[in-house]
Amino acid sequence: MNAPAEIEAPAARAAHKAAREAGKLEKRLLRLAGQAIADFNMIGEGDRVMVCLSGGKDSYGLLDLLLKLKARAPVSFDIVAVNLDQKQPGFPAHVLPQYLAGLGVPFHIETQDTYSIVTRVIEPGRTMCSLCSRLRRGVLYRVAGELGATRIALGHHRDDILGTFFLNMFYGGKLKSMPPKLVSDDGRHVVIRPLAYVKEADLARYAQARQFPIIPCNLCGSQDNLKRVEAKRMLAEWERRYPGRVQNTFNALARVVPSHLMDSTLFDFRRLEATGEPDAGGDIAFDEDPCAAAPAAAQAIRLDPGD
Repeated sequence: MNAPAEIEAPAARAAHKAAREAGKLEKRLLRLAGQAIADFNMIGEGDRVMVCLSGGKDSYGLLDLLLKLKARAPVSFDIVAVNLDQKQPGFPAHVLPQYLAGLGVPFHIETQDTYSIVTRVIEPGRTMCSLCSRLRRGVLYRVAGELGATRIALGHHRDDILGTFFLNMFYGGKLKSMPPKLVSDDGRHVVIRPLAYVKEADLARYAQARQFPIIPCNLCGSQDNLKRVEAKRMLAEWERRYPGRVQNTFNALARVVPSHLMDSTLFDFRRLEATGEPDAGGDIAFDEDPCAAAPAAAQAIRLDPGD
């Protein structure tokens, strides 16, 4: 028996609306990823991009968006997906190979029991992230060399970059974050973060819309009271109470004024002398109300109002 038309109509309208919203989200994410790639010259002709896939929403989104951008990019480049199976108990080792085979994308699964090393070396209750990250990074650098990759793509997003900035400032006493592009520790690889302009919330929505087979992390992700979790909560509270503050803070990372900070390696304060000529970057900069200037600052990275 067919359902009454009055029941089918609302369901059809809801499905149509969901599909339309998912399409708009995908277009926005593709635009932002493409913009970041262009702004920082992340990928060039003939590059072989190794996409590091963990099974989380961010790396799934990264691979999905890069595959779509590859199909329309003005340059030709290759993609190979790589997963590091760290032998965590209960890790569903079949999920990623099945998913990647279904996509038809070249992939490599590297198996290294870093889980046992981390759990043996780190005392119970202490943060495992640092050691786990170092071990994982070393393995991925080696694999990149073996696969002939010229770029290593990581799924860090805008909120990861901001969270790292505040962690370094609060606990390390440095103004430092995750750059969208850098040379690896061993000097042999270029690491890129194409999702640098993308919000985590949008990646979560995209993962849900695309129905990625998410694999939860039961190592570092399950630890309570991590400093990174604290930073994430702080940013979420700012976003709730002061809309626009998080994006303005992110924009500030690309609008650094060394002469108005205190790092003498970036600005030669010792030789600074009066010239007798007006200086637009001098003290008159403080005549401007930063709150009034916020709309202009928001244009540092070209985002749509809805972003």
